Amino acid sequence: MSIDRNHLRLTASFVTAVALCAWSSGCGDNPSTHTHAAGEGDHAHDHAHDHDHAKEAGMTEDGHGATVELGEQKAGDFSVKASRDGDVKAGAELPVDIWVTGGAKVAAVRFWVGTEDATGSMKAKAELEKDNWHTHGEVPSPMPEGSKLWIEIEAEGGAKTLVSFDLKM
Repeated sequence: MSIDRNHLRLTASFVTAVALCAWSSGCGDNPSTHTHAAGEGDHAHDHAHDHDHAKEAGMTEDGHGATVELGEQKAGDFSVKASRDGDVKAGAELPVDIWVTGGAKVAAVRFWVGTEDATGSMKAKAELEKDNWHTHGEVPSPMPEGSKLWIEIEAEGGAKTLVSFDLKM
């Protein structure tokens, strides 16, 4: 059996990306819910010194950056609270946590950054952690003027509720 070079190169890239994701992931026990670009966090330096780079850079334990509370509001029968970690940068990843209480049983939570119609944005489906929904989404580049964090809550049965939060940039 022969393996062509492209297949071998893709396999090596995949293994490297998975290893980097596992190494840099700090978002719970399910690495499949997060995406990280290959090379993210790749840098060499001497660890023979005694200080915390993440704390010095204003990051949380999970390496995402400082948590910014976006507020809480009613959306239909739901009460929705949201926060983001780190800075909002066009073309970059944005970790988001969403708490949904009240209302019907929630089947799915999705979010995107941009305009209400999601033009030019990529929706990210969140995973339920302990008491919150969490995922990393992509900030569009360029980021539309007046962009917000949009959250779509899908209840069992398919009814959807939409709510937005100011990004507090």
